Amino acid sequence: MEFHIAITDTRPQLEAVEDAMFDVDSNALVDLDPSGSTLRISSFVTIGDLIDVMQRTGWTIAPDQVVQLPTICCGGCGG
Repeated sequence: MEFHIAITDTRPQLEAVEDAMFDVDSNALVDLDPSGSTLRISSFVTIGDLIDVMQRTGWTIAPDQVVQLPTICCGGCGG
């Protein structure tokens, strides 16, 4: 799943978010959009788990800040 999290206050430390995400999903991808106003995360976690992981980094987010994008699947992995 791909998630977009609106950054409404202090920007999270990207390295801390990556480390926390890698603890639950070693294949997670984390980056900021070019404007710096949206954190993008690709992972298998649920929205609830994602919010919990962000809280562990010290960044509290509300569920309405998180948008789950539809899965983009090429079918190449067979899954």
